[in-house]
Amino acid sequence: MGPRSHVVAIIGGATAGAEVARRLAEGGAEAVVFDMNTRPFGKIEDGLPRWHHALREKEYASITQRLGHERIHFVPRTKVGRDIDFVELARAWGFSAVVLACGAWRDRPLPVPGADAYLGRGLIYQNPFIIAFNHAEEPGFSGPTFPIQDGAIVVGGGLASIDVAKLLMLETTRARMRARGVELDLEALEKQGIPAALEEHGTSLADLGIQGCTLYYRRRAEDMPLMELPSDATPERAAKVEAGRRHMITKAREKFGFGFEPLSIPDGLLVDGERLVGLRLRRARVDGKKLIATDETFERRGSCVISSIGSIPEPMPGVPMNGELLPFSDLELGRLEGFPTVFSAGNVVTGKGNIIASRRHATQVSDALVSTYLGLEPQGHAGEEALYAVPQAAAAEDAARIAAAVSQLPPLDAEARARVLARVRDRQAAVGYEGPVAAYLATVAPPRRA
Repeated sequence: MGPRSHVVAIIGGATAGAEVARRLAEGGAEAVVFDMNTRPFGKIEDGLPRWHHALREKEYASITQRLGHERIHFVPRTKVGRDIDFVELARAWGFSAVVLACGAWRDRPLPVPGADAYLGRGLIYQNPFIIAFNHAEEPGFSGPTFPIQDGAIVVGGGLASIDVAKLLMLETTRARMRARGVELDLEALEKQGIPAALEEHGTSLADLGIQGCTLYYRRRAEDMPLMELPSDATPERAAKVEAGRRHMITKAREKFGFGFEPLSIPDGLLVDGERLVGLRLRRARVDGKKLIATDETFERRGSCVISSIGSIPEPMPGVPMNGELLPFSDLELGRLEGFPTVFSAGNVVTGKGNIIASRRHATQVSDALVSTYLGLEPQGHAGEEALYAVPQAAAAEDAARIAAAVSQLPPLDAEARARVLARVRDRQAAVGYEGPVAAYLATVAPPRRA
C-alpha cells in the first residue's frame, strides 16, 4: 500500500458488491466485503430456484474470481444491523466510505390488514420459501422449512411468482409419483414439462389427484412485469410486448399445469380457527393504465397462501425509511441523507429484488431471454446466462461512478488504514474466516444433490 489510500466497506458480496469491490481494488483501494451469509452469492444462490444450475455455477465462479483480488478482504457471516451497527460502521470504524450493495431481501407485505399475524399458520412469503427449497436438505440449515402442499394460493405476477408456482407443481408431482414408486429428476422434469413427463408414465395430473396451485394477479396477463416496456414505445412495440407476456403465461401454464386468475386483488382473509385458509379477492378492471377495483368479491380457499409480490430493501437501523425505500438523496450514486460517505449500488437502490431489475438495462431483456429463464424453450435453460448481462452491466456502471466519487474523498494515512484493517481481521477471526476466498468457499460449498 502507498502512504495514503482508501479503505472502503462494501455491504453485500454478490453481483453488485463484488463488482464495486473489484473496481475499487484495481484502483488501489482496500475493499472490505461484509456478507450476511456464509457464501457471498446473494440472489444467485438464494433467490433462483435450484434448477437454474448452469447459471448459478457460472455466476458463483464469476463472483469468486472478483473477490479474489489481493486488496479485497472478505468477511462472511456478518450482517450489518445485527452483528455490526450500521451507524458505527459508517462513522466510527474509520472507513473512507461505505457502499450498500445488500440487495432487496424483505418481502413486500401482503396488502391485507392483519395478514402477517398468520405467518407460519397458512401465510408464507416468497424469499424464505425459495431459500428453504434451495437449502433445506443441506447439513446445518437452520432456517424455516415449508411442506409443499397441493392447492396453494400464490399471489404475485412477476417472474418470481411464476417460479413459485412452478416449484409447487414440480414438487407436488414428484411427491405423488414417488408414492407410486417412480422417482422423477427435478431438472429433467422442469425441462420436459409436467404433462409430457407424466404421459410417458401413462398418467396425468388429474389421475394423480393433483388440484394444482393458482396464481392470482391484480392486473391482466398482458400487464405482467415479465418484460419491461420502454417509456417511449410505439403502439406497435407495446402491442408486441403485451402479446409476448400473454404468450409466456399461457406456455408456462401448459408446461407446468398451474392455474391463473387475473384481475384479482387480495381484499380479505379467510380464517379457520387460528389458520389462514384462503383469501377474499376483489375483481378489478383496467381502464387505460388505471386499475379500478369493482364491487364484486369472491372467495378462494387453499392449502396455504404464498405471497410473491416483490422484494424490497430491509430497513437499516439508524436510517429512517422513506416508505419502502431508504432515503436516497442521489439515486445515481445511492447517496443516503445524513451519511456523506455512504454510497449504494444494485437492487438496494431500485427497491426490487429480481435479477434483472436494472434501472437502465431492463429494456434489453428480450422475450426470448425471459422465455429461456422460465424454461419454456425446448432447449431448457441453455443460454440463459445472457440474461445476467443485465445486472452485470448495471453493476459495472454503478461501480465506475462510485469509484470515481470515492477517489474525491480524503484518503487514509498508514496508521488509520492499519486501525481499520485490524478491526476487519478481528471480525474475520470471530467468524472463523482465514481465506483466501476461493479456498474458503471450497470448504463451505454445500454437497451436490444426486
